[in-house]
Amino acid sequence: MGVMRLILNIIWLILCGWWMAILYFLAGIICFVLIITIPFGIAAWRIAAYVLWPFGRSIVWRRDAGIASVIGNVIWIILIGWWLAIGHLTSGIALCLTIIGIPLGLADFKMIPISLVPLGVRIVPSGELYPGYHGAAAY
Repeated sequence: MGVMRLILNIIWLILCGWWMAILYFLAGIICFVLIITIPFGIAAWRIAAYVLWPFGRSIVWRRDAGIASVIGNVIWIILIGWWLAIGHLTSGIALCLTIIGIPLGLADFKMIPISLVPLGVRIVPSGELYPGYHGAAAY
């Protein structure tokens, strides 16, 4: 399972991971420059790292995220999130046009929610999400 994850991550990085990560990185820079939106910049850079190498990691919604996260996510969607979601949608559709790109396109579609609501989520290793799971090769 680890080799397949590595192969998928390398193909992902070459085809769309690097340029989507650049978009998140630029969004983060804009947020840091505006000072009041520094928490958005931190979230954007956290997601940029996830977008670079997504296979083997999962998104977990934090139940303890408060109303500030909700308000921040609304502001994020209006200012930045919808642009990033369109980027994921566009690259996901393009990837799904090829046989080898279908799993990558589906992964791109799964990133749309975090591109819209980055606050109040954590990115964890998939093994942490499903404790005791070692992949199909272990059985």
